[in-house]
Amino acid sequence: MSVIRSTLSNGLTVVSHTMPEVETVSLGIWVGAGSRSEQQTEHGVAHFLEHMAFKGTTRRSAREIVEEIEAVGGDLNAATSVDSTGYYARVLQKDLPLALDILSDIILEPRFDGSELARERDVILQEIAASSDSPDDIAYDFVSEAGFPDQPVGRPILGTADSVRGFERDHLRVYLATHYHAPNMVLTAAGAVDHETLIKEAERRLTALSAEGTPNPQAAVYRGGRRQSAKPFEQTHLMIGLEAPAYHQPDYFTSQILAGALGGGMSSRLFQEVRERRGLCYSVYAFSTGLTDSGMFVVHAAGAPEKAHELFGVIRDELDRAADAGFAQAELGRVKAQMKMGLLAALESSSARAEQLARHVLFCGRVLPTAELVEKIETVETADLQDLLQRVLKTPLSLAAVGPVANLGRFEAVADRFIVPATIAA
Repeated sequence: MSVIRSTLSNGLTVVSHTMPEVETVSLGIWVGAGSRSEQQTEHGVAHFLEHMAFKGTTRRSAREIVEEIEAVGGDLNAATSVDSTGYYARVLQKDLPLALDILSDIILEPRFDGSELARERDVILQEIAASSDSPDDIAYDFVSEAGFPDQPVGRPILGTADSVRGFERDHLRVYLATHYHAPNMVLTAAGAVDHETLIKEAERRLTALSAEGTPNPQAAVYRGGRRQSAKPFEQTHLMIGLEAPAYHQPDYFTSQILAGALGGGMSSRLFQEVRERRGLCYSVYAFSTGLTDSGMFVVHAAGAPEKAHELFGVIRDELDRAADAGFAQAELGRVKAQMKMGLLAALESSSARAEQLARHVLFCGRVLPTAELVEKIETVETADLQDLLQRVLKTPLSLAAVGPVANLGRFEAVADRFIVPATIAA
């Protein structure tokens, strides 16, 4: 696999993966700062800054940015997460210099025009309003807030209506100047790319990035708690969270496989018991998220309000049953096959590969070979899943309930079964 890594004089990491079978190139500039790098008074500024990326620079208007990239058949996009922000493009091989020129322009020379800022503020306020109409989004924000209360990692990435209304161009400039430094950024490209050409273009356009270090974000400390909203949705949405391993912990991959075994498909434990056998919901699934210093194992399901307590109780019982009896070899094999399929399929997408390279460098310090990732999956045994689940169930509950609960007393009784004595949780 032709992955090459270089470092510019200012500390910017440049990584490329040549894929001879494709004729386009996906490239992006990723920053190791997202919503968790915000101060309390900056809640939502990372996402706002990302939105303003394509709203004009000192060299290009917002319209000129999109016209230039679309004139060559390319596309641009950006995304903000808890721990990173990415700006990326896909173009034909010959148009890589143009794409990188535009990406570097929006990062180094943003205009932050007042009228554009006002318009984009309204767009983000509509995005926040749309999120508040989505029970899934509300539940996820609630479970994150419950798990990591009063911390940046527990706050919604979008910010709040009040915080967004208060942002002016100086807020954006301060965040940009504080976190968008070369040692905290990586340029990646995958597809029809020549590494030497990429380096040459990067040296032309990105050496102006600061070579100074950036502040570390506030550490994530998992706490647990409960959040509930009785908004009148047709169903009651539950998200049940428990602490999970961080990226760098040895059992991070075990947590991914555990989530797959419990709720990773139609043959998973929870789907078969909760939906197929009991008919308590349409969809139920589990996932495990990881940060550099913590993580969360989450089960999500939605059902009729009058059966919310039963749905909650069956999920809890199924977790207990798996912790007590363990997992079958066939279950483990199924999830391993799914994970390897997803991993290898991602290598066929230049866009997915470019993002994967960036995340590896930002959070692992190196590009992880595919063979190493497959080995990490293969070495997990059924006993590892059982051991991890037993430990996860000893962490404090993070519970989000969105929608009406017909029998609150019985619902609370199930929740109380998750309570961990302080001596165990400490």
